[in-house]
Amino acid sequence: MTKQTGTVFRPKALIFDVFGTVVDWRNGIAAECARVFAEKNISADPHEFADLWRGEYQPAMQKVRSGNRGYVSLDMLHLENLAAVLAKTGLDTHFSDDERADLNHAWEKLPPWPDSVAGLSAIKQHAIIAPCSNGSIALITRMAKFGGLPWDAILGADIAQNYKPEAIVYRRNAEVLGLEPGEVMMVAAHNDDLHAARAAGLRTAFVTRPDEHGPGQTTDLEATGDWEIVAADFGELAAQIAQLPQD
Repeated sequence: MTKQTGTVFRPKALIFDVFGTVVDWRNGIAAECARVFAEKNISADPHEFADLWRGEYQPAMQKVRSGNRGYVSLDMLHLENLAAVLAKTGLDTHFSDDERADLNHAWEKLPPWPDSVAGLSAIKQHAIIAPCSNGSIALITRMAKFGGLPWDAILGADIAQNYKPEAIVYRRNAEVLGLEPGEVMMVAAHNDDLHAARAAGLRTAFVTRPDEHGPGQTTDLEATGDWEIVAADFGELAAQIAQLPQD
């Protein structure tokens, strides 16, 4: 994507981390938990519950990444993680199996950050845009319908049958778009995601989301790598993409 002259050209596709980068998972999950807790007269803090639920995310996926478990969709992992958190908090007796399944759909109803839809729409004028998420295609499709996310294609962990940050996830997402890794830019609010994407041969863009984990966030407040693009939001990312010459 960089010629001998040193000119940096516009990527042919941008693929996006979703949870935390495109959508606000914490407030979205907390809002649904608050609604359900109110119906059941449960006094638990919905944001604390959301954090506990999300805290099971990486350990559950690591069992798949390590080969200790075959590929299982994130929908199923989220449901298993919900059961674990309900047990840890002593709330398991309040939920039937059907009610747990209903609450699990909260992950399909996460609100986009305020700049996400307009920013994605602007970027879409210059390149293919698609999610590169650990979510399943089913989950990300329903999330897109809920939040009006204007993806050109819906990709997900199902394609690679594995989870980020495994290199195959980034490379397979590029491959199914008919592109080489170097023609694709990974966009994320998480530096570790970008380190893995770069190692897999992709270009990188960091967008700050300082409120992803709430007011006490201490991680990913700034870029920790020499990413090709660093932007404050999707609007700024779109402006930088528009300025790059086409190959």
